[in-house]
Amino acid sequence: MEILHLFQALGLGLGVFLLFMVWRVLCAFWIWPNKAYQKLRRNGFGGPNPSFPLGNIRDMTKKNSTTNPASPSSSSNITHDIHSTVFPYFAKWQKSHGKVFIYWLGTEPFLYIAEPEFLKKMSAGVMGKSWGKPRVLKNDREPMFGNGLVMVEGEEWVRHRHVITPAFSPSNLKAMSSLMVESTTNMLDRWNALINSGSTEIDVEREITSTAGEIIAKTSFGISYENGRIVLEKLRAMQVTLFQSNRFVGVPFSKYMNPRKTLEAKKLGKDIDALLELIITARRKSVEQVPQKDLLGLLMADEGMTLTTRELVDECKTFFFGGHETTALALTWTLLLLAAHPEWQDQLREEIKEVVGNGEINPTMFAGLKKMGWVMNEVLRLYSPAPNMYRQAKEDIQVDDFIIPKGTNMWIDIVGMHHDRALWGEDVNEFKPERFKDDLYGGCKHKMGFLPFGFGGRMCIGRNLSMMEYRIVLTLILTRFSFSPAPGYCHSPSILLSLRPLHGLPLIFQPL
Repeated sequence: MEILHLFQALGLGLGVFLLFMVWRVLCAFWIWPNKAYQKLRRNGFGGPNPSFPLGNIRDMTKKNSTTNPASPSSSSNITHDIHSTVFPYFAKWQKSHGKVFIYWLGTEPFLYIAEPEFLKKMSAGVMGKSWGKPRVLKNDREPMFGNGLVMVEGEEWVRHRHVITPAFSPSNLKAMSSLMVESTTNMLDRWNALINSGSTEIDVEREITSTAGEIIAKTSFGISYENGRIVLEKLRAMQVTLFQSNRFVGVPFSKYMNPRKTLEAKKLGKDIDALLELIITARRKSVEQVPQKDLLGLLMADEGMTLTTRELVDECKTFFFGGHETTALALTWTLLLLAAHPEWQDQLREEIKEVVGNGEINPTMFAGLKKMGWVMNEVLRLYSPAPNMYRQAKEDIQVDDFIIPKGTNMWIDIVGMHHDRALWGEDVNEFKPERFKDDLYGGCKHKMGFLPFGFGGRMCIGRNLSMMEYRIVLTLILTRFSFSPAPGYCHSPSILLSLRPLHGLPLIFQPL
């Protein structure tokens, strides 16, 4: 009899547990997101109708898979009107819902923003430490960035920023310039050898990405290029794993829907962590004898606010990826645009001759390269390597008649604003560097409509390092070669976290 009662009790307990789990699934998949959906509607936000638990993912993946790779243009027909290519679903939804609306990644709502005045009002008075990062994206990208500066929040962000900022002082950056010149010169010597052997076509995206990786390995961490290459290869493999697979980010329990990709990303993350931990441990043992003036050495030198080994690993990953990826892509898109507009190659060469001459490159000269600055800004406008930014509200934010509830995720469409005809005029999709001649914002009708390095307190901390590397590499290329698009180049900008050429960038080079 007692055994019977025991089984009855176990059965009852199991039944209660199963009911509880069913209730949790119902809440996670439908009840809670529907309540949030209704609340956002009451607060005045429209947008495409979600279908929980997938939200709007089905429409986004369908459009992305059919529009992005299938519409490349040849080298003779390069169009810079790329918003509807790289973000077809946002371009479509803008027509129906305007430039501010709610869309859903699974059961996670995102406030889409492509309206600079709304962005200005929303961010007014919000300090850098008061912005959060969408939890769903932090979890999804944890193997790549960990809890580095890109992802960390609140007082921890303040502490990390305080430790890292001095490393990017002008004197420290100047000390890194000779290494940039050395790595770039080695790349150009390799190009020259290829051309002399009859191979005039070079995939500059692959070449510049490799050299930018070498530069970040040397200047930031003082490590051999071989170790740096291994880290970069694993980061690129992780990037492909995370952003080229059909995953269901934002859908509850989504990590169990594609376990192979989840495990693959985690393994790559652990491999990278292990390699960086070895580098950091070795540096800690040697730092007492010979402090090094690279980024890692500078981060470890502040005795008042040191970072733990785990924090240093995450910052290393963040700077390895961000420090080479964005600069390499900015240079890649610049070479494409200059190849298509050889008259600007000539103008820049003339400016380099006047400002730099035939002597050694000195970063203090770069302020005189005005036209190169115009070109860089125009490239960052047309082909921003960072195509979007994301934030999370840490408290309710009032914007006119709208209330953005605490915890709301935000997705800021940089490509959309940089290609907005209402902000830039009828020539918005033309390459016209002269628009920046007398205006830091290129004639944009709203200052928040041009955001090449972000906005507010969380603006890119490495922008001065990136701009110096950009000017050094471009100056050295222009003084040694002229170039034009290869006949087989297919213009197909694509999103793989960053904005990159899907099929590489082959150019034809001629020594000067």
